[in-house]
Amino acid sequence: MELTPKLAAKFETLENRYPVKRSALVPMLLYAQDEYGFVSDKMIEEIARRLGLNTVQVIETLAYYSMLRRKPAGRFHVQVCTNVSCMLRGGHQILEQAKRRLEIGHKEVTRDGVFSLEEVECLGACTGAPAMQVNYDFYEELNPCKFDRIIEELDAGRKVAPVARISGAVHERHAAETPLISKRWGLPNSHTLEVYRKNEGYLALGKALTQMTPESIIEEVKKSNLRGRGGAGFSAGMKWGFVPKDSLKPKYIVCNADESEPGTCKDRPLMEMDPHQLIEGMAIAGRAIGAHQGFIYIRGEYRYVQDILDRAIEEAYAGGYLGRNILGTGFDFDLCTHTGAGAYECGEESALMESLEGKRGYPRIRPPFPAVVGLYGCPTIINNVETLSSVPVIIREGGEAYAGRGTPKNGGTRLVCVSGHVNRPGIYEVPLGFSMKRFIEEVAGGVRGGKKLKAVIPGGSSCPLLRADEIDIPMDYDSLAKAGSMLGSGGMIVVDEETCMVDLARRIMHFYAHESCGWCIPCREGTSWLRKILERFHAGAGRPEDILMIGELAKNMLGRTFCPLGDAAAMPTISIVNKWKHEFEEHLSGGCPYKAAEALLGAR
Repeated sequence: MELTPKLAAKFETLENRYPVKRSALVPMLLYAQDEYGFVSDKMIEEIARRLGLNTVQVIETLAYYSMLRRKPAGRFHVQVCTNVSCMLRGGHQILEQAKRRLEIGHKEVTRDGVFSLEEVECLGACTGAPAMQVNYDFYEELNPCKFDRIIEELDAGRKVAPVARISGAVHERHAAETPLISKRWGLPNSHTLEVYRKNEGYLALGKALTQMTPESIIEEVKKSNLRGRGGAGFSAGMKWGFVPKDSLKPKYIVCNADESEPGTCKDRPLMEMDPHQLIEGMAIAGRAIGAHQGFIYIRGEYRYVQDILDRAIEEAYAGGYLGRNILGTGFDFDLCTHTGAGAYECGEESALMESLEGKRGYPRIRPPFPAVVGLYGCPTIINNVETLSSVPVIIREGGEAYAGRGTPKNGGTRLVCVSGHVNRPGIYEVPLGFSMKRFIEEVAGGVRGGKKLKAVIPGGSSCPLLRADEIDIPMDYDSLAKAGSMLGSGGMIVVDEETCMVDLARRIMHFYAHESCGWCIPCREGTSWLRKILERFHAGAGRPEDILMIGELAKNMLGRTFCPLGDAAAMPTISIVNKWKHEFEEHLSGGCPYKAAEALLGAR
């Protein structure tokens, strides 16, 4: 098959990038789709030939990823998010407006082939909800009139500038914030090497390479009490210490930038506005464990962010901060980005490694753990963007100083992205241990419209919910655990008094049923059955025995799956049924009592 020169050059780069050629499979499929609109049979044959695979291997991998398609989409592929954060801000109204305006439904194409439409899960634009993507461009804080104007411009052949609230205009700092890893946000050209170097950039790498040993780097990170910012909250320094020092195999540093937890969108501006901070953190981590290769696995929807990262990596190579003999110290470290293609499951570290190796993102059975047997069977450390971006400041100011900014065993600051029913949705950096009640009332401006608070999802949709009377607690890992929830990935979603909790449970379960990889029976069957029951219940066809069944089905998933996705689906559901059981009972007498309020919201 004859490729365009641009795609041929991209394929050649990808074929030579990885220790195992198959790792290039998912990026090649996505870049081919970007070029031609879909992945054809001939393209499958071409990619299989280049990677030494058979076509069945390519097809079965392609079928797993939601962004990859076998049929052409429209020239402008409109994707409207209706996940929890967007749902609470009118996402369904945008979807219905899209259907009316384009006269097509979900996964349909207009007759002229100009537009196609898709209802999608979280896009990573939660604080700018309701949001959509057109191809890879983000449009946030939508309403039906804004949507129509965008479509009219595109239909007339005019390029519409993306409108991304997350990073388009950084909010005014609140007095309670402690900007450490976000302090360069808002500086002109903050993504460039020149600006980064003028603002303490790469000083930590110089210190780590010339004044510290690998052991002392790990010890400093342990002193900092830095805990993984991706959700699990495991000690980063302890994790690094698990890597065997005497291994003869190559070692790898992998950044998990597959930010797909609904409610979470903090890693996107970290990469967009301060990519060199992440690069520096990864190089220091490489030095600490003796790794000479790093990969940034970034979710497929973040294409423009990946382009920014790629340019920053080129700058870092040119400036002597990546590659051979970094800063003349004899240390070598190479780094590249790797695109996913739409799979929440790949946020789980073992599934991420499977995906990076060019396979379906199925989780691995553990032990062995990645620090010993990870990517390509070699010792591997996987941390998320916020965790690795925190490393330079720890090395610069010292672990104890960083730890002192938080609470015991919870060092430093935390990026909290707050969305839903608040007056000032956004991403804020506060010390760990900051009061959740004060954060919502003061930093986020309180519940919008003067309404009462009903519930809070503290750290992303997988976390058990808290009632309004349970939020006067410190925001740190241990305090949230004691309260029966989790700090999670920092994706706080605020829910007001007019929200139907049955509908909220239904939408959360819709997401997990959609994203379940299907490998484990409890997760595959449990999420599917719970979604069906909750949809029926919210539609007014629930039965009294369903309430008990919902709770029991969810409990039967806990601890019975290969990865945490089953738990992620079960925990919020159990908390909603236990804490708002009366709302389920109210639905038994004639349907959802909140539908009138929902209709009013849609009319505004």
